[in-house]
Amino acid sequence: MGLFDRLRGDGDPRVAFIGIDGVPYSLLSEHEELFPNFAALADEGTASEISSIVPPESSACWPSLTTGMNPGETGVYGFQDREVGTYDTYVPMGREVQADRVWDRVQEAGRQSTVLNVPVTFPPQRNVQRMVSGFLSPGLDKAAYPDDVRDHLESIDYRIDVDPKLGHEDDKAAFIEDAHATVDARFEAFEHYIEEDDWDLFFGVFMTTDRVNHFLFKDYERDGEYRDEFLDFYKKIDDYIGRLREAMPEDVTLIVASDHGFTSLDYEVHFNEWLREQGWLSFETDDPEELGDIASDTKAYSFIPGRFYINLEGREPRGSVPEDEYDAVRDELKADLEALEGPDGRAVVERVVEKEDAFRGDHDDIAPDLVAIPNKGFDLKSGFKADSEIFDTGPRNGMHSFDDTALYIDHPEASIGDADLFDITPTILDLMDVEYSRGDFDGASLV
Repeated sequence: MGLFDRLRGDGDPRVAFIGIDGVPYSLLSEHEELFPNFAALADEGTASEISSIVPPESSACWPSLTTGMNPGETGVYGFQDREVGTYDTYVPMGREVQADRVWDRVQEAGRQSTVLNVPVTFPPQRNVQRMVSGFLSPGLDKAAYPDDVRDHLESIDYRIDVDPKLGHEDDKAAFIEDAHATVDARFEAFEHYIEEDDWDLFFGVFMTTDRVNHFLFKDYERDGEYRDEFLDFYKKIDDYIGRLREAMPEDVTLIVASDHGFTSLDYEVHFNEWLREQGWLSFETDDPEELGDIASDTKAYSFIPGRFYINLEGREPRGSVPEDEYDAVRDELKADLEALEGPDGRAVVERVVEKEDAFRGDHDDIAPDLVAIPNKGFDLKSGFKADSEIFDTGPRNGMHSFDDTALYIDHPEASIGDADLFDITPTILDLMDVEYSRGDFDGASLV
Protein backbone atom coordinates (compact mmCIF):
# COMPACT_ATOMS: atom_id res chain seq x y z
CA MET A 1 0.00 0.00 0.00
CA GLY A 2 1.33 3.43 -0.96
CA LEU A 3 2.12 6.34 1.35
CA PHE A 4 -0.91 8.36 0.21
CA ASP A 5 -3.24 5.44 1.05
CA ARG A 6 -1.70 5.11 4.48
CA LEU A 7 -2.16 8.83 5.11
CA ARG A 8 -5.79 8.91 4.01
CA GLY A 9 -6.55 5.80 6.02
CA ASP A 10 -8.82 3.96 3.58
CA GLY A 11 -8.41 0.46 2.29
CA ASP A 12 -10.46 0.62 -0.89
CA PRO A 13 -8.98 -1.72 -3.53
CA ARG A 14 -7.51 -0.10 -6.63
CA VAL A 15 -6.95 -1.06 -10.27
CA ALA A 16 -4.36 -0.11 -12.86
CA PHE A 17 -5.30 -0.86 -16.47
CA ILE A 18 -2.59 -0.78 -19.13
CA GLY A 19 -3.83 -0.97 -22.70
CA ILE A 20 -1.64 -2.48 -25.42
CA ASP A 21 -3.53 -1.48 -28.53
CA GLY A 22 -3.78 -4.20 -31.17
CA VAL A 23 -1.48 -6.73 -29.49
CA PRO A 24 -2.47 -10.33 -30.30
CA TYR A 25 -2.40 -12.82 -27.45
CA SER A 26 -0.59 -15.39 -29.59
CA LEU A 27 2.39 -13.05 -30.06
CA LEU A 28 2.94 -12.90 -26.30
CA SER A 29 1.95 -16.43 -25.32
CA GLU A 30 4.01 -18.19 -28.01
CA HIS A 31 7.25 -16.39 -27.07
CA GLU A 32 7.39 -16.58 -23.30
CA GLU A 33 11.19 -16.70 -23.38
CA LEU A 34 11.23 -13.29 -25.10
CA PHE A 35 8.52 -11.74 -22.95
CA PRO A 36 9.12 -12.93 -19.38
CA ASN A 37 7.01 -10.24 -17.71
CA PHE A 38 3.90 -11.16 -19.65
CA ALA A 39 4.67 -14.81 -18.88
CA ALA A 40 4.89 -13.98 -15.16
CA LEU A 41 1.58 -12.15 -15.29
CA ALA A 42 -0.06 -15.19 -16.87
CA ASP A 43 1.57 -17.58 -14.39
CA GLU A 44 0.80 -15.59 -11.24
CA GLY A 45 -2.63 -14.38 -12.34
CA THR A 46 -4.61 -15.41 -15.40
CA ALA A 47 -4.37 -14.71 -19.12
CA SER A 48 -6.13 -15.74 -22.29
CA GLU A 49 -7.23 -14.81 -25.76
CA ILE A 50 -10.57 -12.99 -25.76
CA SER A 51 -12.86 -11.65 -28.51
CA SER A 52 -12.96 -8.08 -29.74
CA ILE A 53 -16.21 -6.41 -30.90
CA VAL A 54 -18.01 -5.97 -34.21
CA PRO A 55 -16.41 -4.16 -35.96
CA PRO A 56 -12.87 -4.68 -34.55
CA GLU A 57 -11.64 -1.12 -35.09
CA SER A 58 -9.95 0.97 -32.39
CA SER A 59 -12.36 3.91 -32.63
CA ALA A 60 -15.25 1.56 -31.82
CA CYS A 61 -13.34 -0.84 -29.56
CA TRP A 62 -12.08 1.61 -26.94
CA PRO A 63 -15.50 3.18 -26.25
CA SER A 64 -16.93 -0.33 -25.84
CA LEU A 65 -14.06 -1.53 -23.65
CA THR A 66 -14.28 1.53 -21.40
CA THR A 67 -18.08 1.40 -21.04
CA GLY A 68 -18.86 -2.32 -21.18
CA MET A 69 -21.43 -1.60 -23.91
CA ASN A 70 -21.86 -2.30 -27.60
CA PRO A 71 -21.76 0.47 -30.23
CA GLY A 72 -25.55 0.68 -30.18
CA GLU A 73 -25.17 2.20 -26.71
CA THR A 74 -21.87 4.06 -27.14
CA GLY A 75 -22.96 5.56 -30.48
CA VAL A 76 -19.51 4.99 -32.02
CA TYR A 77 -19.15 2.42 -34.80
CA GLY A 78 -15.77 3.25 -36.31
CA PHE A 79 -13.25 5.86 -37.37
CA GLN A 80 -15.93 7.47 -39.54
CA ASP A 81 -19.66 7.59 -38.78
CA ARG A 82 -22.59 9.22 -40.54
CA GLU A 83 -25.13 11.74 -39.35
CA VAL A 84 -28.69 10.49 -38.84
CA GLY A 85 -30.86 11.14 -41.88
CA THR A 86 -28.06 12.46 -44.09
CA TYR A 87 -25.04 11.29 -46.07
CA ASP A 88 -22.81 13.62 -44.05
CA THR A 89 -19.99 11.93 -42.13
CA TYR A 90 -17.88 12.84 -39.11
CA VAL A 91 -14.97 11.49 -37.10
CA PRO A 92 -16.21 10.50 -33.61
CA MET A 93 -14.44 12.15 -30.67
CA GLY A 94 -14.85 11.73 -26.93
CA ARG A 95 -18.06 13.73 -26.74
CA GLU A 96 -19.71 11.40 -29.24
CA VAL A 97 -19.41 8.51 -26.74
CA GLN A 98 -22.92 8.37 -25.28
CA ALA A 99 -22.38 5.87 -22.46
CA ASP A 100 -20.65 6.36 -19.10
CA ARG A 101 -16.96 5.47 -19.08
CA VAL A 102 -15.54 3.32 -16.32
CA TRP A 103 -13.69 6.33 -14.89
CA ASP A 104 -16.98 8.30 -14.76
CA ARG A 105 -18.43 5.59 -12.54
CA VAL A 106 -15.30 5.60 -10.38
CA GLN A 107 -15.44 9.37 -9.97
CA GLU A 108 -19.17 9.23 -9.16
CA ALA A 109 -18.32 6.79 -6.37
CA GLY A 110 -16.06 9.43 -4.82
CA ARG A 111 -12.83 7.88 -6.06
CA GLN A 112 -10.07 9.35 -8.24
CA SER A 113 -9.11 8.45 -11.82
CA THR A 114 -5.97 9.18 -13.84
CA VAL A 115 -6.59 8.55 -17.56
CA LEU A 116 -3.76 8.73 -20.09
CA ASN A 117 -3.81 8.36 -23.86
CA VAL A 118 -7.04 6.41 -24.32
CA PRO A 119 -8.28 6.66 -27.93
CA VAL A 120 -11.54 8.57 -28.53
CA THR A 121 -11.29 10.79 -25.44
CA PHE A 122 -10.60 14.23 -26.94
CA PRO A 123 -11.26 16.79 -25.55
CA PRO A 124 -10.08 15.72 -22.09
CA GLN A 125 -12.75 15.50 -19.42
CA ARG A 126 -12.51 17.91 -16.53
CA ASN A 127 -14.52 15.79 -14.11
CA VAL A 128 -11.57 13.43 -13.52
CA GLN A 129 -8.42 13.79 -11.49
CA ARG A 130 -6.23 14.11 -14.60
CA MET A 131 -6.59 13.15 -18.25
CA VAL A 132 -4.50 13.21 -21.38
CA SER A 133 -6.61 12.38 -24.40
CA GLY A 134 -5.21 10.06 -27.01
CA PHE A 135 -5.54 9.19 -30.69
CA LEU A 136 -6.90 12.09 -32.84
CA SER A 137 -6.01 14.78 -30.30
CA PRO A 138 -4.68 17.84 -32.17
CA GLY A 139 -1.78 18.43 -29.80
CA LEU A 140 -0.60 18.11 -26.22
CA ASP A 141 -1.52 21.71 -25.33
CA LYS A 142 -5.22 20.92 -25.83
CA ALA A 143 -5.11 17.26 -24.81
CA ALA A 144 -3.84 17.49 -21.22
CA TYR A 145 -5.79 18.39 -18.06
CA PRO A 146 -4.96 20.01 -15.69
CA ASP A 147 -2.19 22.42 -16.75
CA ASP A 148 0.46 20.90 -14.49
CA VAL A 149 0.04 17.60 -16.37
CA ARG A 150 0.65 19.35 -19.67
CA ASP A 151 3.74 21.09 -18.24
CA HIS A 152 5.23 17.82 -16.99
CA LEU A 153 4.57 15.96 -20.22
CA GLU A 154 6.10 18.74 -22.29
CA SER A 155 9.23 18.45 -20.16
CA ILE A 156 9.66 14.77 -21.13
CA ASP A 157 8.87 15.26 -24.83
CA TYR A 158 5.62 13.31 -24.55
CA ARG A 159 3.91 12.50 -27.86
CA ILE A 160 0.23 11.77 -28.41
CA ASP A 161 1.06 9.43 -31.29
CA VAL A 162 3.79 8.36 -33.67
CA ASP A 163 4.11 9.96 -37.10
CA PRO A 164 2.39 7.28 -39.22
CA LYS A 165 3.64 8.85 -42.45
CA LEU A 166 7.10 7.56 -41.58
CA GLY A 167 5.72 4.04 -41.86
CA HIS A 168 4.89 4.65 -45.52
CA GLU A 169 8.58 4.81 -46.42
CA ASP A 170 10.29 1.70 -47.79
CA ASP A 171 13.07 2.25 -45.26
CA LYS A 172 11.37 1.84 -41.86
CA ALA A 173 14.35 3.05 -39.78
CA ALA A 174 12.92 6.52 -39.09
CA PHE A 175 9.50 5.05 -38.25
CA ILE A 176 11.01 2.54 -35.82
CA GLU A 177 13.08 5.27 -34.16
CA ASP A 178 9.97 7.43 -33.78
CA ALA A 179 8.00 4.50 -32.35
CA HIS A 180 10.67 3.91 -29.70
CA ALA A 181 10.81 7.60 -28.76
CA THR A 182 7.01 7.71 -28.46
CA VAL A 183 6.73 4.61 -26.30
CA ASP A 184 9.69 5.69 -24.12
CA ALA A 185 7.97 8.96 -23.25
CA ARG A 186 4.66 7.16 -22.69
CA PHE A 187 6.31 4.78 -20.22
CA GLU A 188 8.00 7.66 -18.41
CA ALA A 189 4.64 9.41 -18.03
CA PHE A 190 2.88 6.23 -16.85
CA GLU A 191 5.60 5.51 -14.31
CA HIS A 192 5.55 9.08 -13.01
CA TYR A 193 1.81 9.14 -12.36
CA ILE A 194 1.67 5.60 -11.02
CA GLU A 195 4.30 6.62 -8.48
CA GLU A 196 2.23 9.68 -7.53
CA ASP A 197 0.04 7.07 -5.79
CA ASP A 198 -2.92 9.43 -5.47
CA TRP A 199 -5.38 7.61 -7.74
CA ASP A 200 -7.88 4.78 -7.33
CA LEU A 201 -8.05 3.91 -11.04
CA PHE A 202 -5.07 4.34 -13.33
CA PHE A 203 -6.01 3.85 -16.97
CA GLY A 204 -3.31 4.25 -19.61
CA VAL A 205 -2.90 3.00 -23.18
CA PHE A 206 0.19 2.22 -25.27
CA MET A 207 -1.13 2.84 -28.79
CA THR A 208 2.27 2.66 -30.48
CA THR A 209 1.92 -1.14 -30.53
CA ASP A 210 -0.92 -0.82 -33.04
CA ARG A 211 1.16 1.49 -35.23
CA VAL A 212 4.14 -0.88 -35.23
CA ASN A 213 1.85 -3.79 -36.06
CA HIS A 214 0.35 -2.00 -39.05
CA PHE A 215 3.72 -1.53 -40.71
CA LEU A 216 5.80 -4.47 -39.45
CA PHE A 217 3.49 -7.35 -38.56
CA LYS A 218 4.03 -9.36 -41.73
CA ASP A 219 7.78 -9.01 -41.17
CA TYR A 220 7.22 -10.76 -37.83
CA GLU A 221 4.85 -13.46 -39.05
CA ARG A 222 6.66 -14.25 -42.30
CA ASP A 223 10.27 -13.66 -41.35
CA GLY A 224 10.65 -10.37 -43.19
CA GLU A 225 13.35 -7.71 -43.18
CA TYR A 226 12.28 -6.05 -39.94
CA ARG A 227 11.42 -9.10 -37.83
CA ASP A 228 14.25 -8.51 -35.35
CA GLU A 229 13.31 -4.84 -34.97
CA PHE A 230 9.69 -5.86 -34.37
CA LEU A 231 10.64 -8.29 -31.63
CA ASP A 232 13.07 -5.81 -30.07
CA PHE A 233 10.23 -3.29 -29.82
CA TYR A 234 8.04 -5.85 -28.08
CA LYS A 235 10.84 -6.82 -25.73
CA LYS A 236 10.80 -3.17 -24.65
CA ILE A 237 7.02 -3.29 -24.15
CA ASP A 238 7.46 -6.40 -22.00
CA ASP A 239 10.17 -4.69 -19.96
CA TYR A 240 7.98 -1.63 -19.44
CA ILE A 241 5.02 -3.76 -18.32
CA GLY A 242 7.30 -5.49 -15.81
CA ARG A 243 8.63 -2.18 -14.47
CA LEU A 244 5.13 -0.71 -14.16
CA ARG A 245 3.95 -3.82 -12.36
CA GLU A 246 6.88 -3.51 -9.98
CA ALA A 247 5.94 0.12 -9.30
CA MET A 248 2.34 -0.76 -8.37
CA PRO A 249 1.40 -0.47 -4.69
CA GLU A 250 0.30 -3.71 -3.05
CA ASP A 251 -3.39 -2.78 -3.02
CA VAL A 252 -3.53 -2.46 -6.82
CA THR A 253 -4.69 -5.14 -9.25
CA LEU A 254 -3.08 -4.83 -12.68
CA ILE A 255 -5.03 -5.56 -15.86
CA VAL A 256 -3.32 -5.53 -19.26
CA ALA A 257 -5.42 -5.87 -22.40
CA SER A 258 -5.61 -5.15 -26.11
CA ASP A 259 -8.68 -3.97 -27.98
CA HIS A 260 -8.36 -6.34 -30.96
CA GLY A 261 -5.90 -8.80 -32.42
CA PHE A 262 -3.63 -8.53 -35.45
CA THR A 263 -2.64 -10.54 -38.49
CA SER A 264 -0.70 -10.13 -41.74
CA LEU A 265 -2.26 -8.09 -44.54
CA ASP A 266 -2.13 -9.41 -48.11
CA TYR A 267 -4.81 -7.36 -49.88
CA GLU A 268 -6.72 -4.17 -49.23
CA VAL A 269 -10.28 -4.67 -50.48
CA HIS A 270 -11.98 -1.50 -51.76
CA PHE A 271 -15.60 -2.39 -51.24
CA ASN A 272 -17.29 0.66 -52.73
CA GLU A 273 -15.54 -0.12 -56.01
CA TRP A 274 -16.69 -3.74 -55.70
CA LEU A 275 -20.25 -2.54 -55.01
CA ARG A 276 -20.05 -0.26 -58.07
CA GLU A 277 -18.84 -3.05 -60.35
CA GLN A 278 -21.53 -5.41 -59.04
CA GLY A 279 -24.30 -2.85 -59.66
CA TRP A 280 -25.03 -2.06 -56.01
CA LEU A 281 -23.59 1.46 -56.04
CA SER A 282 -23.41 4.29 -58.56
CA PHE A 283 -22.09 7.83 -58.36
CA GLU A 284 -23.52 11.12 -59.60
CA THR A 285 -20.09 12.30 -60.80
CA ASP A 286 -17.21 10.69 -62.66
CA ASP A 287 -14.83 11.67 -59.83
CA PRO A 288 -16.63 10.99 -56.55
CA GLU A 289 -14.95 12.12 -53.36
CA GLU A 290 -17.44 11.45 -50.60
CA LEU A 291 -20.59 9.62 -49.61
CA GLY A 292 -22.77 12.53 -50.74
CA ASP A 293 -21.84 11.82 -54.36
CA ILE A 294 -23.76 8.54 -54.54
CA ALA A 295 -26.65 8.41 -57.03
CA SER A 296 -30.29 7.74 -56.20
CA ASP A 297 -30.29 4.30 -57.82
CA THR A 298 -27.68 3.08 -55.30
CA LYS A 299 -28.80 0.08 -53.28
CA ALA A 300 -25.85 -0.17 -50.82
CA TYR A 301 -22.63 1.57 -49.79
CA SER A 302 -19.76 0.83 -47.43
CA PHE A 303 -17.71 2.35 -44.61
CA ILE A 304 -14.52 0.96 -43.11
CA PRO A 305 -14.02 -1.60 -41.75
CA GLY A 306 -16.48 -3.81 -43.61
CA ARG A 307 -19.63 -1.87 -42.66
CA PHE A 308 -22.45 -1.99 -45.21
CA TYR A 309 -25.55 0.20 -45.37
CA ILE A 310 -28.67 -0.42 -47.42
CA ASN A 311 -29.78 2.78 -49.19
CA LEU A 312 -33.17 2.60 -47.53
CA GLU A 313 -36.17 4.77 -48.40
CA GLY A 314 -37.13 7.04 -45.50
CA ARG A 315 -33.75 6.65 -43.80
CA GLU A 316 -31.28 7.84 -46.43
CA PRO A 317 -32.00 11.14 -48.24
CA ARG A 318 -31.96 9.45 -51.66
CA GLY A 319 -33.01 6.01 -50.53
CA SER A 320 -33.87 3.61 -53.33
CA VAL A 321 -34.74 0.39 -51.47
CA PRO A 322 -38.36 0.23 -50.22
CA GLU A 323 -38.76 -0.88 -46.63
CA ASP A 324 -40.72 -3.98 -47.67
CA GLU A 325 -37.74 -5.09 -49.78
CA TYR A 326 -35.14 -4.44 -47.08
CA ASP A 327 -34.78 -8.03 -45.86
CA ALA A 328 -34.51 -9.50 -49.35
CA VAL A 329 -31.97 -6.91 -50.49
CA ARG A 330 -29.89 -7.35 -47.36
CA ASP A 331 -29.94 -11.13 -47.72
CA GLU A 332 -28.80 -10.80 -51.34
CA LEU A 333 -25.92 -8.50 -50.37
CA LYS A 334 -24.92 -10.83 -47.54
CA ALA A 335 -24.81 -13.78 -49.96
CA ASP A 336 -22.71 -11.80 -52.44
CA LEU A 337 -20.23 -10.88 -49.71
CA GLU A 338 -19.97 -14.47 -48.53
CA ALA A 339 -19.27 -15.61 -52.12
CA LEU A 340 -16.54 -13.04 -52.84
CA GLU A 341 -13.10 -14.52 -53.53
CA GLY A 342 -9.74 -12.78 -53.56
CA PRO A 343 -7.07 -12.96 -56.28
CA ASP A 344 -5.65 -16.06 -54.59
CA GLY A 345 -8.98 -17.89 -54.65
CA ARG A 346 -9.59 -17.59 -50.90
CA ALA A 347 -12.87 -16.34 -49.49
CA VAL A 348 -12.52 -12.67 -48.53
CA VAL A 349 -15.12 -12.76 -45.76
CA GLU A 350 -15.09 -15.16 -42.83
CA ARG A 351 -18.66 -14.26 -41.76
CA VAL A 352 -21.23 -11.50 -42.16
CA VAL A 353 -22.97 -10.17 -39.04
CA GLU A 354 -26.47 -8.73 -39.28
CA LYS A 355 -27.26 -5.46 -37.51
CA GLU A 356 -29.61 -6.89 -34.92
CA ASP A 357 -27.08 -9.53 -33.86
CA ALA A 358 -24.37 -6.99 -33.01
CA PHE A 359 -26.00 -3.69 -32.08
CA ARG A 360 -28.75 -2.75 -29.67
CA GLY A 361 -29.40 0.38 -27.69
CA ASP A 362 -30.52 3.97 -27.86
CA HIS A 363 -27.98 4.88 -30.56
CA ASP A 364 -28.41 2.14 -33.14
CA ASP A 365 -30.01 4.48 -35.70
CA ILE A 366 -26.67 4.86 -37.52
CA ALA A 367 -25.69 1.20 -37.13
CA PRO A 368 -24.58 -0.60 -40.30
CA ASP A 369 -27.04 -3.12 -41.69
CA LEU A 370 -24.26 -5.69 -42.18
CA VAL A 371 -20.68 -6.01 -40.94
CA ALA A 372 -18.25 -8.26 -42.78
CA ILE A 373 -15.58 -9.93 -40.64
CA PRO A 374 -12.69 -10.70 -43.01
CA ASN A 375 -10.59 -13.76 -43.35
CA LYS A 376 -6.94 -13.26 -42.47
CA GLY A 377 -5.08 -11.23 -45.04
CA PHE A 378 -8.00 -9.16 -46.37
CA ASP A 379 -8.20 -5.62 -44.97
CA LEU A 380 -11.64 -4.18 -45.69
CA LYS A 381 -11.62 -0.60 -46.99
CA SER A 382 -14.29 1.58 -48.58
CA GLY A 383 -13.12 4.57 -50.66
CA PHE A 384 -15.10 6.63 -53.14
CA LYS A 385 -12.83 6.80 -56.18
CA ALA A 386 -14.63 5.11 -59.04
CA ASP A 387 -11.45 4.14 -60.87
CA SER A 388 -9.72 2.26 -58.05
CA GLU A 389 -8.88 -1.43 -58.06
CA ILE A 390 -10.92 -3.75 -55.85
CA PHE A 391 -7.85 -5.61 -54.61
CA ASP A 392 -4.76 -3.54 -53.96
CA THR A 393 -1.77 -3.25 -51.65
CA GLY A 394 -0.46 -0.28 -49.73
CA PRO A 395 2.25 0.61 -47.22
CA ARG A 396 0.66 -1.37 -44.37
CA ASN A 397 1.38 -5.08 -44.00
CA GLY A 398 -0.63 -5.76 -40.82
CA MET A 399 -4.39 -5.58 -40.13
CA HIS A 400 -6.83 -5.87 -37.23
CA SER A 401 -8.46 -9.17 -36.33
CA PHE A 402 -11.58 -9.98 -34.30
CA ASP A 403 -9.95 -12.91 -32.56
CA ASP A 404 -6.60 -13.18 -30.73
CA THR A 405 -7.28 -10.18 -28.48
CA ALA A 406 -5.17 -10.30 -25.30
CA LEU A 407 -6.23 -10.08 -21.65
CA TYR A 408 -4.04 -10.45 -18.54
CA ILE A 409 -5.41 -10.05 -15.00
CA ASP A 410 -2.98 -10.08 -12.08
CA HIS A 411 -5.49 -11.85 -9.85
CA PRO A 412 -5.40 -15.60 -9.20
CA GLU A 413 -9.18 -15.90 -8.82
CA ALA A 414 -10.05 -14.28 -12.14
CA SER A 415 -11.59 -16.63 -14.69
CA ILE A 416 -11.38 -15.32 -18.22
CA GLY A 417 -13.10 -18.18 -20.03
CA ASP A 418 -15.14 -17.08 -23.03
CA ALA A 419 -14.65 -13.35 -22.46
CA ASP A 420 -14.80 -10.29 -24.70
CA LEU A 421 -14.16 -6.56 -24.42
CA PHE A 422 -17.51 -5.90 -22.75
CA ASP A 423 -16.38 -7.82 -19.65
CA ILE A 424 -13.49 -5.51 -18.78
CA THR A 425 -15.38 -2.53 -17.31
CA PRO A 426 -17.55 -4.60 -14.92
CA THR A 427 -14.41 -6.52 -13.91
CA ILE A 428 -12.62 -3.28 -13.02
CA LEU A 429 -15.61 -2.04 -11.00
CA ASP A 430 -15.90 -5.38 -9.16
CA LEU A 431 -12.21 -5.34 -8.29
CA MET A 432 -12.60 -1.79 -6.96
CA ASP A 433 -15.79 -2.56 -4.99
CA VAL A 434 -17.68 0.09 -6.98
CA GLU A 435 -21.38 -0.76 -7.07
CA TYR A 436 -23.29 -1.15 -10.34
CA SER A 437 -26.36 -2.93 -11.66
CA ARG A 438 -25.62 -6.09 -13.64
CA GLY A 439 -28.01 -4.94 -16.36
CA ASP A 440 -25.83 -1.88 -16.99
CA PHE A 441 -23.44 -3.79 -19.23
CA ASP A 442 -23.29 -6.14 -22.19
CA GLY A 443 -20.54 -8.01 -20.36
CA ALA A 444 -20.04 -9.51 -16.90
CA SER A 445 -17.32 -9.43 -14.29
CA LEU A 446 -14.55 -12.03 -14.60
CA VAL A 447 -13.84 -12.09 -10.85
